[in-house]
Amino acid sequence: MDEKFGMISQMRRAAISIASNIAEGTSRKTAKDQSHFSTISYSSTIELLNDLIIANDLNFLTSELYSIGRERIEKQTLLIAGLRKSQQKSKFLGFLNFLNF
Repeated sequence: MDEKFGMISQMRRAAISIASNIAEGTSRKTAKDQSHFSTISYSSTIELLNDLIIANDLNFLTSELYSIGRERIEKQTLLIAGLRKSQQKSKFLGFLNFLNF
């Protein structure tokens, strides 16, 4: 039972990290800094997905809960990847503006 609660605690930390890093990134002024925090958030999302897979393998959740969780996490990874891509594009456009293009 301790193993199950340890897994829940780890998953909660990863989920909190996702939101916290997005929030912290929005307070940064440069696209590079914003993108950095989005990358950390993306990594935490992948960590959460990995934890979900392990929890499923250990039969800590039903197949229905696993499917719902996986779908939500995959949606989050797509959203965060889009945010990161936008921030990186913004960084590139800023560089072009610097070069007077």
